[in-house]
Amino acid sequence: MEKVREAANTSELLVEKRGAVAILTLHRPQVLNALSDSLLREVTSEMEQLDQDPGVRVMVLTGGDKVFAAGADIKGMAEASSAQMQISDRLANWERIRKISKPIIAAVSGYALGGGCELAMSCDLIVASEKAVFGQPEILIGVMPGAGGTQRLTRAIGKYRAMEFILTGSRFTAQQGMEWGLINRVVPPELLMEEAMALAEEIASKPPLAVRLAKEAVSWAQDVELGEGLLKERQHFYKLFDTEDQKEGMRAFLEKRKPNFKGK
Repeated sequence: MEKVREAANTSELLVEKRGAVAILTLHRPQVLNALSDSLLREVTSEMEQLDQDPGVRVMVLTGGDKVFAAGADIKGMAEASSAQMQISDRLANWERIRKISKPIIAAVSGYALGGGCELAMSCDLIVASEKAVFGQPEILIGVMPGAGGTQRLTRAIGKYRAMEFILTGSRFTAQQGMEWGLINRVVPPELLMEEAMALAEEIASKPPLAVRLAKEAVSWAQDVELGEGLLKERQHFYKLFDTEDQKEGMRAFLEKRKPNFKGK
């Protein structure tokens, strides 16, 4: 296990590697991991570096045992004008996260509200503790979700549920989120990281090229109409027949042995 280190020479993000899994931990406990511009830049920069690291196959993003992220850092936005918000382009980091090619698992406990909920939904899978609470309360402070909340929540739980939570600012539990299709697994708080790591390690054991292309194809299913999504899926399927992992996987199946995937 590689020792925990601080990303970008600050203490707001901690990074640890366990085998082929990288764990990124938001670390602003004094403000419930509020997502400042600087923290989001660190998260995205670190993810981009890990995306290029051949030793990393899966990332786990967490906020620790007590809180994932209670929202955006409102202090930095309270007096901003529309023009200032557009010029600063503070939402550009979210697009960078969307372009990460390796799977990202959100391990959520405590509050995941506003930007915190959007950050969890920007990941590819969500493992939540029984104490996790989700919501998009931006309406309560005079705005609306701006980092994907209206789009991702609607796609995950449906128009009518999403409309209620976004227009009222109310919250929902991890169990509700799982029942509605937003969350993969709900576990006791003390088992959160164990469960997230088990899922990450299972995915990391699979052929990495196939995993990355499959992630892209599944993401396309939400972003484009069916015909485009099917075309992308078919193209990626054919591409994988030029990989060593495809040959190894199918030979291992025929030879009744465990495959040795190398990401080639």
